[in-house]
Amino acid sequence: MAEAWAEGSTKSAAPRGGTGPSPGVFEQLGAVADAVLYEGYLLYPYRRSSAKNRVRWQFGVLFPRDWVEADGPVTPGVSGSADSWYQQSECLLRVRQPGSARVRVRVRYLQMQRKQVQEAGHRPVESLRTDDGTVHLTFDEALPRECEVGVPLGELLRGGHTFVVGAAAGEDVETLPEGAGRVVRTREEIRADTTVTAERLSDDLCRIRVRTTNTAPAPPPRTTRDEALRRALIATHTLLGGDGVEFVSLIDPPTGLEAAVRACRNEFTFPVLGGEAGDTGPVLLSAPIILPDHPQVAPESPGDLHDAAEIDEILTLRTMLLTDEEKREARATDPRAAAILDRVDTMPQEVFERLHGAVRSLTPAIPTASADRLSDATVTLAAAPADRLPGAVGSPAPAIPTASADRLSDAPVTLAAAPADRLPGAVGSPAPAIPTASADRLSDAPVTLAAAPADRLPGAVGSPAPATPTAPVDRPAWWQEGADDGLSPTSDTVIVDGVPLGGGSRVRLRPRGRGADAQDMFLAGRTAEVAAVFHDVDGSVHLAVTLDDDPAAELNNWYGRFHYFRPDELEPLGPAGSPDEPSAPAPAAAQARHTTDSETPAAEAE
Repeated sequence: MAEAWAEGSTKSAAPRGGTGPSPGVFEQLGAVADAVLYEGYLLYPYRRSSAKNRVRWQFGVLFPRDWVEADGPVTPGVSGSADSWYQQSECLLRVRQPGSARVRVRVRYLQMQRKQVQEAGHRPVESLRTDDGTVHLTFDEALPRECEVGVPLGELLRGGHTFVVGAAAGEDVETLPEGAGRVVRTREEIRADTTVTAERLSDDLCRIRVRTTNTAPAPPPRTTRDEALRRALIATHTLLGGDGVEFVSLIDPPTGLEAAVRACRNEFTFPVLGGEAGDTGPVLLSAPIILPDHPQVAPESPGDLHDAAEIDEILTLRTMLLTDEEKREARATDPRAAAILDRVDTMPQEVFERLHGAVRSLTPAIPTASADRLSDATVTLAAAPADRLPGAVGSPAPAIPTASADRLSDAPVTLAAAPADRLPGAVGSPAPAIPTASADRLSDAPVTLAAAPADRLPGAVGSPAPATPTAPVDRPAWWQEGADDGLSPTSDTVIVDGVPLGGGSRVRLRPRGRGADAQDMFLAGRTAEVAAVFHDVDGSVHLAVTLDDDPAAELNNWYGRFHYFRPDELEPLGPAGSPDEPSAPAPAAAQARHTTDSETPAAEAE
């Protein structure tokens, strides 16, 4: 097996290893790859003292094998949230130029760097304030590393290619002003390598395997995770590209490749396509965080906040509200935290406004006739037997086409001629419904009346007034104003076994055998009282219940903290003190409130 040796480098280093894919191919996923690299690196409020910043590095961590398997072998899965000693990506590659096909692999990760503050005399301390008021804190930082290689596909088919992706040990010393002390940054050596192999499945289809392994010797058995991290690859992920090749989606593969996709084995990582939408693409990102094909960072986002699952606007607002003391601690914690604070404190108003609302289509848009294209849509009621004209006795009321009022200028309405005493508006006939539009747009909207027997014209004596058609009123989408109108959790009901259940109804809990929450299984057979009925944004329904034998029921009800069950997980019962007969909802129901408890359905429309 051929080997190529290359030292780890910072992400700004120039690519090495031969000619690669077309310029910018990897850069298509640059922002997403950086988000993966720093996901969870330092979380709001970006202070060292925050509990959430004391347990770090949760994705794509590759430890020395003997240390991570001290209590038994690791269990592989596609998620990289579990600690491991290796990471394996398998994907399908279509060969478009057999003679010059080439695969490029870039492995990226973070190397931990210990930042130790020392006062004068080189004595380690947790914090140090210099004469100018600057605070320095001891903290664990990390440096980005990446290694890249380009290999002809033929070489991979003949036996594979291995290259070193480790990083050297090092130490950097920063002297503080006025002899106050110094900051020492130290790094331990990272030993790791990546092996790339290929297997031909057909003339134009290959399976590519990329396996990155931590080869460092294990630290002593009682070493803590924090100490072992100094020899680990953190947030490890892989980019694949090439020349004369394209990669196949493992999420939505082309027809005929489903079986080959199922045979791919991805462990502690999962590959997704980059580039333009489609079931094949020129670049692939294999990440320890499960992503969709063609992931993107929202263009409105002005910078990384190290929490891609959170809403930028919320994090930005909360960061703005940090006190001056909290901001000083955050700046002293890590340079990346200082950069976030600088960006938030100097954010222009127009940039901040972009964060508030960018609604993208949640479902495919249905093509409709645009109102501004109706200018040539003439509505004509032509001559016909009198008893069949619109509005005639016994005939159904016609449906009147409608359009945007400001586009009716060229939409003439024509009625066939009739004697004057029977025209719409004649004495004795009810006034007809007149098409309405914006007054300043009616100048070109002529109304012409053409021939028909007078007693059968619309509005004639004895004929019923035409019914004004009404379009069905669509309920607003869940994010739109008015989506909650008509919903009342305390009075709404849902039918279960023919019985309406709502606030005050008594039920017996029957959690599903499969798919139920683990905690709910412990409540099987218990009786409870329904507090409210909640409608989720996906159309499903959950009932909030309070256990009959819960000693904290009154307190939980006051807080609005309930257990939630689907209708098919409940059995209707009779009222308290009576035989277990189905009962209708009681008139007085407990008031339901929003709650942030983890049992609450993902989203509610009240």
